[in-house]
Amino acid sequence: MEMEEIRAQVVPAFQTEGVLEEIGPHGNGHINETYKVCFRLDTGERRRYILQRINTDVFKNPWFLTENIENVTSFLRKKSARSGGDPLRETLSLVPLQSGGTLLEDAYGNYWRMYLFIEDTICLENVEKPEDLYSSAFAFGNFQRLLADFPAASLHEVIPNFHHTPSRYEDFNQAVREDVCGRAERVAEEIRFIREREADLSAISACLADGSLPLRVTHNDTKLNNILFDAVTGKGICVIDLDTVMPGSALYDFGDAIRFGASTGAEDEKDLDQISCSLELFEAYTRGYLKGCDGSLTEQEIHMLPMGAKLMTLECGMRFLTDYLQGDTYFRIHREEHNLDRARTQFKLVRDMEEKWEEMVKIVERVRESD
Repeated sequence: MEMEEIRAQVVPAFQTEGVLEEIGPHGNGHINETYKVCFRLDTGERRRYILQRINTDVFKNPWFLTENIENVTSFLRKKSARSGGDPLRETLSLVPLQSGGTLLEDAYGNYWRMYLFIEDTICLENVEKPEDLYSSAFAFGNFQRLLADFPAASLHEVIPNFHHTPSRYEDFNQAVREDVCGRAERVAEEIRFIREREADLSAISACLADGSLPLRVTHNDTKLNNILFDAVTGKGICVIDLDTVMPGSALYDFGDAIRFGASTGAEDEKDLDQISCSLELFEAYTRGYLKGCDGSLTEQEIHMLPMGAKLMTLECGMRFLTDYLQGDTYFRIHREEHNLDRARTQFKLVRDMEEKWEEMVKIVERVRESD
């Protein structure tokens, strides 16, 4: 859809304030199309919104996706109001349509939504110091705490088996068997690496199934840039990008954050000597996350935090390798063997975690006791 059509047909469908001044691309997300829309009020002030076209190739049912977001953000706003906070600043707010509801289907079958823009905030793309990781960890931990009494089972599973590692292993084995690109032989070492750790793959899913781990609301994309930080105080104030909010385990969110945030190198670093799990960053995140959770995690969840880090890293590497074997059809690549490079960094992280396992366990215990 052309920008003029968005301006003329999509934007007016929402209950906005003021006169439309400008609209343009916003952010660097890879899934949805995102625009910043600016209006001018009678007072001369600007009112801004975020407009997104939902990627239905990834999110097959935008109605379920929207229902999840509506229910979670409504719940969080009520929590914020009761505690004397600022509900419009501390969680995302969907803008209603003129006709009611919050999800717009246009004439072309595209699905759109709009959020209030949260002013005077910044996003961080990379961890520059341990304090950055601590702040993001606190924000995600607080997100978990606030939603601890939300009925997680009522959420739709918008991407089925997203972090069900045994299912990911089945997909991987199928990709190896079919070997549609003739690549399996050249990655025999990586295939063996995964299969040697098969016994670990059901560590979280089995505990969810038998009830020893509670079912919780999980964000499932706990990267640093999914937190809005106050531009003045630097405090993490709002968790964003709620598309993958689903029922799951708190270990998913903790583990994926460590995979991304405690690595000493980029996710696609070719020089594996640059890749390790920083215990300093691991401790910073653990300290911030448990502080944010403020006692809402069970003893079993805390005990299994290192396993969450290892398993989410192994799962991610397995997904990269699966995509490589299938011809790079899911993850966007920018060079030949990009997904293989990504897989190898994850496996190097897993191996490093295994070597540092006792230290990681001690860090978790030390942080738990200090809190």
